[in-house]
Amino acid sequence: MDSPRKRRGAGRVTLSAVAERAGVSAISVSRYFNQPGQLSEDLRERIGAAVAALGYVPNQVAGGLASARGRIVGMVVPNISGPIFADTIQAFSDALAAAGYQVLLASSYFSEDKEESAVRAFLGWNPAALVLTSHFHSAACEALLAAADIPLLEMWDYQPQRAPIQIGFSHYQVGVDAARYLYGKGYRRIAFVQNSAPGDYSALDRRDGYADTLRALGLQPWMFVPTAAAPFEAGRQAMEALMARSERPDAIIFANDNLAAGGLLAGQRAGLRIPQDCAVLGFGDYPFAEMLLPSLTTLKPPAREIGERAAERVLQAIGARPSEQAPERLNLLHCRVVERESC
Repeated sequence: MDSPRKRRGAGRVTLSAVAERAGVSAISVSRYFNQPGQLSEDLRERIGAAVAALGYVPNQVAGGLASARGRIVGMVVPNISGPIFADTIQAFSDALAAAGYQVLLASSYFSEDKEESAVRAFLGWNPAALVLTSHFHSAACEALLAAADIPLLEMWDYQPQRAPIQIGFSHYQVGVDAARYLYGKGYRRIAFVQNSAPGDYSALDRRDGYADTLRALGLQPWMFVPTAAAPFEAGRQAMEALMARSERPDAIIFANDNLAAGGLLAGQRAGLRIPQDCAVLGFGDYPFAEMLLPSLTTLKPPAREIGERAAERVLQAIGARPSEQAPERLNLLHCRVVERESC
């Protein structure tokens, strides 16, 4: 029989320990988090260094709110406003709410620093569990996760060598599948357009799967990195640059559907016939994909299933849903090609 889990909060770094390390009073440490403007720059730097060294997170539920522990689950996604994570968030939130839990949601927008900040804040609320997107975290964030005595999940990716529960798919395999699909349709000059948003490392995994597959097929990968920040503009920039080459691609894989839509529309404005002159393939199956003319062929991630599976694993891990066994750690799902008119 497994040993009982260590009581939550046992061994937690205290505010007094931070004060001692920084050589300041406990009141100064409290002000560092609540009223930093009242401290000098030197004090803020000393206390900040002590906080980072000890991995301290302020306990937001201390002082009479201990009953709030265990009813909150933190979730960090790269983008709340975009459609790609909407079904995951909704399915996850609905399932947890039905079990009496609430979701604290934060957006990192592909920034490791913002993700770390969100994780630190969430841990201060003593959440029942923590759900992160993918496995790309800062060293400081990894340290926080290693010290956290709560169930941890990584979704929208699949890295079986990592300790957290894995719920998602292989982005590398998505790149492989995209390249093989276009090759099977007869395309041979296949380009890949990366996301212009820095920090989207999952898109780079898809790029690598595409590139390795093309090389294995005896073809030369073409990669383009747009500089425009807005996705539609970045897609337009990529289409115009690639089609200005002396040897044009006959198919383009875009890192997401927003980029693909920008590229498709730019191609049409330039008089290109899609897919006769150049096929376009996206990723995400955004709601507008089937409404474009021609409609967009794309790879559809199992967004809702990820949210449902993540909720099930969280509720099992915290004992809110009866289970004879420990929650399954490895949950491999798959994307599928949604074939429409652009390929």
